[in-house]
Amino acid sequence: MRKTKKTMVLITCIGFLTIISHTAATYLQPVHLDSLSYSKNIPSKISEVAKSATELLYDELDLQGKLAFEPFEKAMIGYEILEFNNKDIITIIDFTRPSTEKRMFVIDIKNKKILFNNIVSHGRNSGEKYATSFSNRHGSFQSSLGFYTTGNTYMGGNGFSLVLNGLEDGINDQAKARAVVIHGADYCSQKVINNTGRLGRSYGCPALPRELNKPIINTIKNGSMLFIYAEDKNYLANSKILKKGSETMLAQLNDKVVDDIDTTYQSY
Repeated sequence: MRKTKKTMVLITCIGFLTIISHTAATYLQPVHLDSLSYSKNIPSKISEVAKSATELLYDELDLQGKLAFEPFEKAMIGYEILEFNNKDIITIIDFTRPSTEKRMFVIDIKNKKILFNNIVSHGRNSGEKYATSFSNRHGSFQSSLGFYTTGNTYMGGNGFSLVLNGLEDGINDQAKARAVVIHGADYCSQKVINNTGRLGRSYGCPALPRELNKPIINTIKNGSMLFIYAEDKNYLANSKILKKGSETMLAQLNDKVVDDIDTTYQSY
């Protein structure tokens, strides 16, 4: 009799444990996002985050069809992580475009508008109509890519000129020593394009049309950012600024996605 009672008690306990086990399995099993009604909001939430501040600014500036997003995005990477005395103005030169096109953009970041969009010359040994070869070497007569900060103005052999300080070691840090500056030039004009099918070329300087030289220099002088871009594998692989900036922005984007998804979960 005692054995029977003990057996019944044991069976009862096993039954309770089984029920508890099944109940726990039901409520503690992993939750799949696909099974949640609010999960439909998550892709759109990620999409909103993925629409970065850079993309929004690009849209606000109405740059579509004028300046490709790639050089603008790269420029903003440096803009975000580098220090400049004047953060209101940035200048982008897009050497993926031929010298016959308006490939220099002076942008008012503060008021979100394009101040100048004009032609600009590249170095004589960088290429003919397109700039395809770049150098930081003295005597190369080639343009140098990357990030610069603008310096002081002076009157030189090419008239009113603007000093450029290269910010990338081994890429453009010899710009000042090479006398790579912004200045006006007669060979940078629509007339030359009409006659030769391309602009004249400099010794490595981003030369401007005479009539625009002074107003542009006075707008961007004394510590604003200049970024010269080309789809150059060597530059893109070796720019520490772009690498650091990309890693930082990716980390920030990941954190923002996680925070926004967490907020979505909490509000369910």
